[in-house]
Amino acid sequence: MKIRRKNTFEYTKAIENAFKKFESRLKLKAPIKFTSKRSIEALLFLLIFIGFFAFMAYKMSLPMMLNTFMQTAYHLLLETVFYIMAICVLMGAISKLLAEFGVVRLMENILRPFMKPLYNLPGVAALGAVMTFLSDNPAIITLSKDKNFSRYFKKYQLISLTNFGTAFGMGLVVLAFMTGLGFGKGALVGILGAVIGSIISTRLMQRFTLKAYPELDMPVSEEEGDEQQISFKSEGSVFMRFLNSILDGGKDGVAIGVAIIPGVLVISTLVMMMTFGPDTTSGAYTGNAYEGVPIITWCAAKVDFVFKWLFGFTNPELISFPITALGAVGAAIGLIPRFISQGIIDSNAIAVFTAMGMCWSGYLSTHTAMLDSMGYRKLISKAIGAHTIGGLCAGIAAHWLFVLISLI
Repeated sequence: MKIRRKNTFEYTKAIENAFKKFESRLKLKAPIKFTSKRSIEALLFLLIFIGFFAFMAYKMSLPMMLNTFMQTAYHLLLETVFYIMAICVLMGAISKLLAEFGVVRLMENILRPFMKPLYNLPGVAALGAVMTFLSDNPAIITLSKDKNFSRYFKKYQLISLTNFGTAFGMGLVVLAFMTGLGFGKGALVGILGAVIGSIISTRLMQRFTLKAYPELDMPVSEEEGDEQQISFKSEGSVFMRFLNSILDGGKDGVAIGVAIIPGVLVISTLVMMMTFGPDTTSGAYTGNAYEGVPIITWCAAKVDFVFKWLFGFTNPELISFPITALGAVGAAIGLIPRFISQGIIDSNAIAVFTAMGMCWSGYLSTHTAMLDSMGYRKLISKAIGAHTIGGLCAGIAAHWLFVLISLI
């Protein structure tokens, strides 16, 4: 009983001391601060978050909005994500086979003479373009950390690989997706547009970097590199190499396919709900997939003449593709089946989509991580600025190239 009384007394005393400290703090006019930067950020986020969904619920009604949100994500998962994943698996297997049996090296040798005059990069950079085209943006970072690869570069050139590699990311998947939908001609024109955009983005990045940090105009290493040590060949018989390449490439494709799921389901769902209106037959909200409040369409319609002249877009809804491609190209191509069902897409739009989708390929979500891994976080804003300009130029070039080819 004595021990219990002693503990109770000490516990009560501790509470009294705590209240005294709190009172003394108030007397000293030093209240607890709730106006920190983090608190303001949280408050602003809540206001925007609640305001956005309150507006959508006001227009659609809360039950219809929630049902449409879930139905759209569900339909995108079944009708688009699994289709894209299947393409990723097949293209991953093919990519691994091309690397295993020397086709990538052959393509590099063919493209090597164009690297210096077009991109101001050493010829070995062609390997980076091929690898990112066959896989995704981060492949260029893996190469840049290989000493046998980086020794060919000056420091500012190595940094510009972030823009160079991103411009070809997931190119094979995008090309296969567009061609599979019957728009092969537009997709090929789009690749030419992406190349133009990549040149502009890479050159601008090099210019911005040298202007801000002229000391980076020096070789990465004084030692000579040995390109042949950058090998993709595995051991074993031809049959085992063939089998392992298919299986390993397929696994890589699955990883890419899984990685695009959040982008397609979250970003594409939100973009679609801000692109399309109510049910086209009844003109009312039914809670079905692909309905929403056309905020993006309304804004784009106000400057429709700009997009029509620059990109040849015939419908303001199409602007949602480039907007989505800023964050994830996988999410962006998830919009295309809906555009086709609406009958608002043509080969010219596919050319522009391919160019901007490849060139941008979600650079807002990858540039930061890529430059941070290379140790040049201070150049993130310059890389993003250069790539924004490059992607816009890619879309414009694809449109006018398609117009020129159509006239021939």
